[in-house]
Amino acid sequence: MRRVWIVTVWALGCGSSEAGPSGDGGSAGDAGHTAQAGSGTVLTSGGTGGSGGAAVATGAPSLGGCQVFPADNPWNLDVSSLPLRADSDTLIDSIGRSDPVHPDFGTEWEGAPIGIPFIVVDGDTAPVPIEFTAYGDESDPGPYRVPLDAPVEGGPDADGDRHAIAIDTASCTLYELYRAFPVDGAWNADSGAVFDLTRNDEHPFSFTSADAAGLPIFPGLARYDEIVVERELRHALRFTVSRSRRALIPPARHYAGSGDDESLPPMGLRLRMKQSYDCSSYSEPARVVCAGLKRHGLLLADNGSDWYLSGAPDPRWDDDALGDLKQITGDAFEVVDTGPAQTY
Repeated sequence: MRRVWIVTVWALGCGSSEAGPSGDGGSAGDAGHTAQAGSGTVLTSGGTGGSGGAAVATGAPSLGGCQVFPADNPWNLDVSSLPLRADSDTLIDSIGRSDPVHPDFGTEWEGAPIGIPFIVVDGDTAPVPIEFTAYGDESDPGPYRVPLDAPVEGGPDADGDRHAIAIDTASCTLYELYRAFPVDGAWNADSGAVFDLTRNDEHPFSFTSADAAGLPIFPGLARYDEIVVERELRHALRFTVSRSRRALIPPARHYAGSGDDESLPPMGLRLRMKQSYDCSSYSEPARVVCAGLKRHGLLLADNGSDWYLSGAPDPRWDDDALGDLKQITGDAFEVVDTGPAQTY
């Protein structure tokens, strides 16, 4: 029997008042140096202080009894009081100030689920061998508790990123694969990563994961149960841009940019929606997303299409309601200072 795979149980508080690796998941680049100075809060795990404001730990979502990383994990921090980067306007311009946001999640499009799916498993799920086909030297070794019938991004016949994600709620372990294909009783995957959800689990600097930024994917997905059922988004959302530079800001561990143009965003860049942006005329799901973006913001995790916000597919989504998010343009956002960009 196929396992349930879009079931989310969130431990959430009160709601707010305003209710494509798509590019290269590649290997480490050339050795380098710190590319840019900065004085803001460094969002490594546990860091909450900074000049001009502080990132605040306000709690964390949970799934099947497992907290999705500690409350002070960068994904879960409130960044609404952090200072802006001096080059905020330049970076927003480079992504596209007048370009619209796109919710890259929903029900179905042309027969395939919209978004990055995940599956919930337990200790009875048999581990599956992994054959890494591209970046095994930067991947956590198998086997992974990702069943061969787990849903794959884009559907079984997809030829894109084909992310496959499983959360083992017995051990609170997150398994993620990039370009995953079931072959002869095993997974063939370009890369993969395993994360312990009970702690601030950071992988080696310069290592990729199942994502270009070397970050976990699951904690950055918008999910139906949090947006529609609980009506509160309590973490940053993963997003993509078409062009990034060869640099990163922690908690990112890896980059996949193609140049050193400092007007382009580095992986790990943190944005937030401006407090002045008015979402009051939007659908309730869109208002919930807006409130979360003002508090927790966006975290740049991959190369893909500009302003694509990541989420998990669910047949219960109202695609028309989510469509209100497409009225938002890049000008609604600003870039917060979470520390200097780095290279390796």
